[in-house]
Amino acid sequence: MNTILRSLSVNYGSVYELPVHLKTGPWGRCMGSECGPGGSQSRAVWCAHVEGWTTLHTNCLQSTRPANQQSCFRVCDWHRDLYDWRLGTWNQCVPISLRTGRTGICLQGEEGIQTREVNCVLKADSSAADHAICEYFEPKPRQEQACLIPCPQDCVVTEFTPWTTCSKTCGLGLQNRVRSVVAPPLFGGLPCPNLTEFQTCAPRACEGREMVFSLKTSSAAPSRTARQARRRKGKERKGNRDPEMRELIKSKRNRNRLNRLEDDFWNMEIGYQSRQVVCVHRNGSTVSLSQCPHWSLPETYLSCLMPKDCVVSEWSSWGSCSKTCLDPSVPQGSRSRSRQLIRLPTGGGSECPQLEESQACEPEGDGVPPCAAYAWRSTEWSECRVDALLSQQDRRRGNQTGLCGGGVQSREVYCVQANAELLSYINNSKDKQASQPIDVRLCKGTTPSTTQLCHIPCPVECEVSPWGAWGPCTFENCDERVVKKGFKFRRRTITNYPTGGEGNCPHLVEAIPCDDPSCFSWQLVKLEECIPEEDMDCGEGTQTPQVRCVNSEGTEVEKEMCVDEVYPSSVRCVVPCPKDCALSLWTEWSTCSQTCSSKTAEGKQMRTRAILAYNAGEGGSSCPNTSALQEVRNCNEHPCIVYHWQTGPWGQCVEDTTTSTLNTSSSTDKSTCTMGVQTRKVICVKVNVGQVPPKKCPEAPRPESVRPCLLPCKRDCIVTPFSEWTECPISCGAGVNGQKNKQFRYRVIIQMPANGGQECPDVLYEEKDCATPSVCPGYRWKTHKWRKCQLVPWSIRRDSKGAQENCGAGVQTRAISCRQLDGTVADVVQCLKFASSMPVMSQPCQLPCRDDCQLTNWSKFSPCTSDCVGVRTRRRALVGKSKKKDKCKNSQMYPLSETQYCPCDKYNAQPVGNWSDCILPEGRVENAAGMKVQGDVKECGQGYRYQAMVCYDQDNRLVETSRCNSHGYIEEACIVPCPSDCKLSEWSNWSRCSKSCGSGVKVRSKWLREKPYNGGRPCPKLDHLNQVYEVVPCVSDCSQYIWIAEPWSVWKVSNVDLKENCGEGVQTRRVRCMLNTVDGPSDAVEDYLCDPEEMPQGTRESRLPCPEDCVLSDWSPWTPCDLPCSGRGDRERTAFALRLPKEGEDCPVSMQTEPCFLNRNCFHYSYNITDWSTCQLSASAVCGIGLKTRMLDCVRSDGKSVDLKYCEELRLEKKWQMNASCTVECPVNCQLSDWSAWSDCSQTCGLEGKMWRRRTVVEASQGDGRPCPSQMEQWKPCPVRPCYRWQYGPWSECRVEEVVCGVGLRFRNLSCFVSDGSGDGKSSIVEEELCAGLEQAVDGDKNIVLEETCTLPCPGDCYLMEWSDWSPCQSVCVKGQRLDFTPVQVRSRAVIAQEPENIAQCPDQEWQTRPCSNGECYEYQWMGNPQLIWCQRSDGINVTGGCPPALLPGTDQSCDPPCDKPQSFCSEEGVCICEDGYTEVLTAEGMLEQCTPIPVLEIPTAGDKKADVKTSRAINPTLPTTVQPGRAGRTWYLQPFGPDGKLKTWVYGVAAGVFVLLVFIVSMIYLACKKPKKPQRRQNNNRLKSLTLAYDGDVDM
Repeated sequence: MNTILRSLSVNYGSVYELPVHLKTGPWGRCMGSECGPGGSQSRAVWCAHVEGWTTLHTNCLQSTRPANQQSCFRVCDWHRDLYDWRLGTWNQCVPISLRTGRTGICLQGEEGIQTREVNCVLKADSSAADHAICEYFEPKPRQEQACLIPCPQDCVVTEFTPWTTCSKTCGLGLQNRVRSVVAPPLFGGLPCPNLTEFQTCAPRACEGREMVFSLKTSSAAPSRTARQARRRKGKERKGNRDPEMRELIKSKRNRNRLNRLEDDFWNMEIGYQSRQVVCVHRNGSTVSLSQCPHWSLPETYLSCLMPKDCVVSEWSSWGSCSKTCLDPSVPQGSRSRSRQLIRLPTGGGSECPQLEESQACEPEGDGVPPCAAYAWRSTEWSECRVDALLSQQDRRRGNQTGLCGGGVQSREVYCVQANAELLSYINNSKDKQASQPIDVRLCKGTTPSTTQLCHIPCPVECEVSPWGAWGPCTFENCDERVVKKGFKFRRRTITNYPTGGEGNCPHLVEAIPCDDPSCFSWQLVKLEECIPEEDMDCGEGTQTPQVRCVNSEGTEVEKEMCVDEVYPSSVRCVVPCPKDCALSLWTEWSTCSQTCSSKTAEGKQMRTRAILAYNAGEGGSSCPNTSALQEVRNCNEHPCIVYHWQTGPWGQCVEDTTTSTLNTSSSTDKSTCTMGVQTRKVICVKVNVGQVPPKKCPEAPRPESVRPCLLPCKRDCIVTPFSEWTECPISCGAGVNGQKNKQFRYRVIIQMPANGGQECPDVLYEEKDCATPSVCPGYRWKTHKWRKCQLVPWSIRRDSKGAQENCGAGVQTRAISCRQLDGTVADVVQCLKFASSMPVMSQPCQLPCRDDCQLTNWSKFSPCTSDCVGVRTRRRALVGKSKKKDKCKNSQMYPLSETQYCPCDKYNAQPVGNWSDCILPEGRVENAAGMKVQGDVKECGQGYRYQAMVCYDQDNRLVETSRCNSHGYIEEACIVPCPSDCKLSEWSNWSRCSKSCGSGVKVRSKWLREKPYNGGRPCPKLDHLNQVYEVVPCVSDCSQYIWIAEPWSVWKVSNVDLKENCGEGVQTRRVRCMLNTVDGPSDAVEDYLCDPEEMPQGTRESRLPCPEDCVLSDWSPWTPCDLPCSGRGDRERTAFALRLPKEGEDCPVSMQTEPCFLNRNCFHYSYNITDWSTCQLSASAVCGIGLKTRMLDCVRSDGKSVDLKYCEELRLEKKWQMNASCTVECPVNCQLSDWSAWSDCSQTCGLEGKMWRRRTVVEASQGDGRPCPSQMEQWKPCPVRPCYRWQYGPWSECRVEEVVCGVGLRFRNLSCFVSDGSGDGKSSIVEEELCAGLEQAVDGDKNIVLEETCTLPCPGDCYLMEWSDWSPCQSVCVKGQRLDFTPVQVRSRAVIAQEPENIAQCPDQEWQTRPCSNGECYEYQWMGNPQLIWCQRSDGINVTGGCPPALLPGTDQSCDPPCDKPQSFCSEEGVCICEDGYTEVLTAEGMLEQCTPIPVLEIPTAGDKKADVKTSRAINPTLPTTVQPGRAGRTWYLQPFGPDGKLKTWVYGVAAGVFVLLVFIVSMIYLACKKPKKPQRRQNNNRLKSLTLAYDGDVDM
């Protein structure tokens, strides 16, 4: 934002600066027609006063006006794949104090901030792009984050050790005390202090001369041979060899041939080393040897083995590549080369380099074949088995027959070579062979599944409609009317076609023989109006019948077809005169009471009529009696003899002999199979009697008894060729437990035979013994006899002590050769590879001098009679002249016998470790169907758990468990609980449809019998009654229940005119709800099943016409209203005169009309479709493919369901599918693999070894199947084996022979130790034979060092001590939490001084660190009282350093700047904090600004957070990067203060408005709540109480 002060010139040349500046708004959205660069965006630019209001733009300087438009990059969605944020690495953590300027004492750690670069880049070339592009898809990642910088940590040292004794027994000496480093200085902490303190001491004055000179030896010079010495000495002794040299020449001539050959390989040469002996003063200066006359000079020469380096030949050429084929996807092969060993290193020479090396390679050349590719193949799927799936859920159902629906099928998977000449499983070849199976380990990738879900279609049962009515008597065949035999037929249709076709349905036609058949007949439609005779107005007349010609099926045909039939004649009738009795028309004939007639039952029909008006007393015809008002006639007079054809099941498809010759001659394609025929039995059956001759049944509807069929194709068994024989074990020797190793081969059935095809072979697996293995090749070292002890050449040592004798220290060597186990000579390289560590080739030896005592070697210990009883001894004897020497007879110096107690072998066995998992015995379990399903193994029942046994000897040393007569385990029976599945009852019966007309629902349920446990199959979702429901829609036929009204009763006239028998009267009739069938109403049912709106009247009141009055018929039904129901149309009904009135009178109105109103007497109709039902399965299925249905309902416009005929008459569109296929997920149990073999022990020895076995999920559970168990791995302990290892003993003291100080030797032993492998460091030394099978190595280091040079300080030397032990591993921690720094441990060396004047010559002290793991967090704290204060580490050791000096008790904990704010004080940490009851308010720099009282009562509200008030004294180290510590994280867009710091004008206006509003609110509250005056105290109490309730959240308030 540029601030522009515009200068305005006034008349007198003065300058006036207007406080205005140009302001810009944010850039708008990038607009453009195309994606990418080329878009444009704009922003607002205006001139604003410094107080915030907008002024004219001309008041601002236009030359510096910012642009209000710029080009931009229009981002589209596809740019997401092109651009992305690139995140830089976090920079170093910078302390906040560097930003804020606040410094203080660091106690735990210091907060810091680290930053990184975040850029939007183009992915293709990482070029920078506008940040707006990336922000369009993803917010910009943060560029800052909080971090923690540990405080500087000073070097921490232990307490001083006690003062040493004085370095001198007389005179002025020194005492030393030392300490060691336990924590190095970190993060700029103080360096380590002096580790040594000195103080002078003077035990007593020296008597006589003080010892000031000492003999000192130097380190040995490099080895030299005697030949080199001779060249240096000259040739004066060439012909005068010493005795030792003559002995060497003699032995060399007599050396055997083998040793001569070996000498070339080993090339051992004896040489000598020399050292220098000097005399030193106690101040460290060297003086003449004459100053040390009181010592005899020590030996300065020593025999040794000359160092010889290893010598190898040149590399051989590269061998052939192990990969012999071409395929880039196959890993590279390798080739190797080697070099020969010419000479082994001796005498500490350089070790041999690598003798073999290999490199990756690819085959070269033109004739390289392609690599074999391997692929999975599988057999065909087995038959679908529903019982195998059912047995997983309820084994009782697994035995059912006729099961269908969802099931499982399995197959076998094997591996083949894919690019061999592949043959398909079923091809046109004659042999139908498949590829040879090979080792499954060659096939990579996911193994194909071996089981899958399948479906057996459920048979559809045949469903037929009810029987139709009996038809007329007709000829069997109207085209051939030869036989005068007729039948009456009734038929039914198939409503649901079965799976096997119509043959599985019951008979569809029944016939009854009858007489006088006819194919066509006249059918009465109605009778015309009765016409009186001779043009009379009343009296007797006739009714002309209105007829049509129909065939036997009731279909209208041409009238000419009925010419042979008798035409119905006119019917006599009566038109009553005015004085005659008036009767109603006859009702329709009732339904026939019987469907057929027999001797005991005849069919009857009835019709009735009623008296509508009585006749006059004179002149008119009288009314008939009651019996004449009813007519009865016979019906269904045919006898109850019903015939029908009955069919048996279709037989098997057999070859049709009539066409077999044609098939065999013409058919050459084996894929099409020949046609055959099927037959079935067809018989004529008389109902309720049985089979009768076929002539009794009509021939036309006779079902066929023969039909063509397709013969099933023969399928031969197809098997793979045998696999190759498995390889015999490469390792030599017999198999496990001395048994012979086996090899086997197998083949796989990939297609089972069917329909009489070739059967499968019986042998699919063959096994044979492996050939007897040869003797295992093995190698061992053979050691030869030690050669004679060789001394330093006499010419070299002739001036030394004992040179005239052939005695002293020397070196002897021996030859080593490599042998096979059978003793034959082998190459040394084989022993270096396969044999144990090489024996030593040289050793120091001692040739006894004349005065030395010579003894024999120790004998073996004498045997013990029994364990733990008595002693055993071993002996040695003096040899030669030593027997007579007195010093040799000193039994203290030279003991001749040793005695020790007999070993006491007592062993103690005890359990160790935890119990293993419960392990079931091995073995598979066949399921009920006998089909092996992968993972179907024993999963529960009794098993065993194991606990390891450990065996200790009497010295509490671990030994083999066999010593305790134990096989290594305690075994205990245990139970793996079997899973129990959820058990529900069977389905209840379906309830009745909830509606008797239209769509409703029907329900069935199951209830819970047993809950699942132990991982059983879960229950479906149950309701609160532990039931599960199934609801399906249903539709009830609206015409299945109808109202039936009986005839009206005789009039009961209430206003009786005795003369006329007329007047007001009442008629009644019985109305019943009846079940409607195809033959008419049958049984009476409850009235609620019929529609109450359609119930006919049971009574009616009307006027009985008097004689000579007009008599009308009953009203006809109302005519239908015109659709749609608009309210403008009418409907009508009519009546006609049954009896005309006397002359001069008219009949009443015979037509009635009424308007049509919607939902009153006029209705619209529409189809209503129900929801889909649940997936319905066959009764024999539990899952798989089912059918879901929905129903169609006809609904009136007022919402009432009506009969479908109302919608069908309107021909409304039916656009819905009523049935759909659906699937019920099969409840597949979790399928697991077999347990793997037990793994190798996790530890080769010790107490904590475990063996594991694992299994995997082959197929996860589906639906409500049993879930997978949680235990996918099991463990059991390994047999406890002692852990033997080679371990060094402690170094001996530094030894210098015959001198006081200088370079000497120290020694240590290599011993065999045993431990339990627990890592606690406890181990015991045992016999070396127990480590004989181990390679000689200590902690992996094969270079065994048993002696090394050392320096024994001379009197007066200042020297470094030995290294201290490594300190415990320590992590960098803050407040007990480890930071991301590598833990370290430290060791140190302190300085020891002996002479006060030599302190200046002392070396510097040293300390070292090394990384470690699992470091501890230590805290440091001042301890003690004001008189005695020390620093203590949290592990209890007292240290120097580590405790913050600022927290030292008694020191001035001054704060900088001082705490001068009210209610503030300086804390122990040197930070200004507030007293209790107050909280700190900090400045932006983090300094204390004031202490604010904490409100006693405060009602917290959401969002009421003061940015500058801290509620906790802890600083959150993970503050958002946009919020600086101590700063408010909110930006105010309305600034109340101007740039000059004064309140803006609008603030005063707002304040005034708020004040007026508050006065108004207070006034209203006062007027509304004004009460009689009460004591002030009571008011205060009430006020306090309400406040307390509001604060406490009391619910009663």
